[in-house]
Amino acid sequence: MSENVAAEASSVDPLKTVADALETAVRAAKDGAADAKATVEKALPAASRFLSRFVYTTSYTLSYGIVFPAVLIAKSIPTNNAMVHGFIDGARAATETVNQLKSRQLASSLADPTPSLPS
Repeated sequence: MSENVAAEASSVDPLKTVADALETAVRAAKDGAADAKATVEKALPAASRFLSRFVYTTSYTLSYGIVFPAVLIAKSIPTNNAMVHGFIDGARAATETVNQLKSRQLASSLADPTPSLPS
């Protein structure tokens, strides 16, 4: 029996053994790459959902944290007094000033055409 094993071992082509080993290695590498791609395809949507939810929650929290105290203060002030009239007049004046600045910028950009390039 030991003579048969020795005969089989000597009859096996070493190049075939190396080729089989390389083929197995290439197959394993391809399978590994496919598995990695599948894992990334699953992880990317999860990461995107996490980031989206994080941005939403942060924006919501900041917005709530700013708007709630402002509304609470605004609702606690009586409506017919000098302070409220001052807030209203100040808001109107600020709005008018912003509108004037915007109209000046628009007028200056229309009056000043873009210079042509020298030829």
